[in-house]
Amino acid sequence: MSDKLNPDITAPFSPIDQAATEENAHPAAATEPTQDAGGALPTAATESKPESRPESKPESKPDATQEEQPRTPVNAPGVQAIDVEKRTHSDTDTGKTLQLSWGARSDVGLLREHNEDSFLVHAPLFCVCDGMGGHAAGEVASAIAVRSIAEHAPAVADDVLLGASVELANTAIVDGVRQGVGKPGMGCTATAAILENNRLAIAHVGDSRLYVLHEGTLVRVTHDHSFVEELVDAGEITADEARTHPSRSVITRALGSDPNMYADHFTLDIEKGDRIIICSDGLSSMVSDSVIEDLAVSSATPQQAADNLVAQALAEGGYDNVTVIVVDVINSGSALFHRHARRRVFITWLIAILTPIMLLTMSAWFVVQNSWYIGTNGTTVAIYQGVNSAPFGYKLSTLSETTSIKVADLPEATQRLLEEGISVSDPETARKTVEDYRDQITKEKDEAASNLDTMKAQDAQTTSKEGD
Repeated sequence: MSDKLNPDITAPFSPIDQAATEENAHPAAATEPTQDAGGALPTAATESKPESRPESKPESKPDATQEEQPRTPVNAPGVQAIDVEKRTHSDTDTGKTLQLSWGARSDVGLLREHNEDSFLVHAPLFCVCDGMGGHAAGEVASAIAVRSIAEHAPAVADDVLLGASVELANTAIVDGVRQGVGKPGMGCTATAAILENNRLAIAHVGDSRLYVLHEGTLVRVTHDHSFVEELVDAGEITADEARTHPSRSVITRALGSDPNMYADHFTLDIEKGDRIIICSDGLSSMVSDSVIEDLAVSSATPQQAADNLVAQALAEGGYDNVTVIVVDVINSGSALFHRHARRRVFITWLIAILTPIMLLTMSAWFVVQNSWYIGTNGTTVAIYQGVNSAPFGYKLSTLSETTSIKVADLPEATQRLLEEGISVSDPETARKTVEDYRDQITKEKDEAASNLDTMKAQDAQTTSKEGD
């Protein structure tokens, strides 16, 4: 799994189109974040989240029997299990292709009245957007974002174009506010991924996350754009302390807050058996990476993993909306390559066999369309297009013109030639030859009649002389 720990992050350029989207939002009343006098977000956008929460419950691995019981809630010591499948305002999506298998769960949480998260599942494109701005704002921003990303994301694992689609989503949110859609100050995070063969393209803004579970080890591959992440980078606090820090909701980069916002983007190598997790901070702020790893390892299916992760976030307090997409790589690019290689060999052989046949057929068709002959049509002479042959019982000629000339009126040598077909260069030559036959027959008939008259006259003269 090369490059996963050292992605090359650069700024993207222009996008290409591919439209598809799925939105998940549940509007309800909620308190909006504090704004400045102009109504715009400050440089560091702040989500509408509780400023403090009780101390985290002890972490532990789930019961190993869960692997044999798909999509059951997590049973963690000290917390009550929550069946996410029976909850209202909890949306799900599951599916499978030849290369990927996925499951998704988005839940409003235990304290919020509406879900500001939106997620997109349109294989091979997956995306999570966590809305900010309160009721009729956060969910609007995240819905605009997933719709725009679905419309402009590339069809292949191109991180530059995927990053550009996220930047266009930012423009769409900014333009939406100007046009009176949603509310001023609304915004969202965006973590998008495209999986193609053995490549994973990622574009990322905000504090939603993408993890890769590789051979049982969880690797976080995105970097939070948040104040507490900067403190972690500076060594002032630990990652666990960041989850409970009073300023954990301060976002330093988000869609909707800056028209010139740019997205991080990079590409990773993936392998068969890898499990990709995309989530909002409703998971990562409630559940430690070690527990996320345990649940991801012990869950048999992507949907079970998504359900168990959401259930754990709820069991830990569920203070925020929580959205999780889990994607399994069930067929890597190498297997697909060998399958396609075998298909290419078969196609090559098929072309090698069919090409001569097609050339022969085209040549025969050309000859038939440009050949003419004079033959017989029953007892009369006729003109044909094609050649006087019938391989495998298939005639290579069609009757073009009939005549009233009887074959029996022609010399025997000509009759034999007509039975075989007398080739001519074009229909005009055929008609001229037929007219020559007609003239020949008329001439022979006239000569025969003249000879008959001469013979009759001679016989009459002989009879007259004998009478004298």
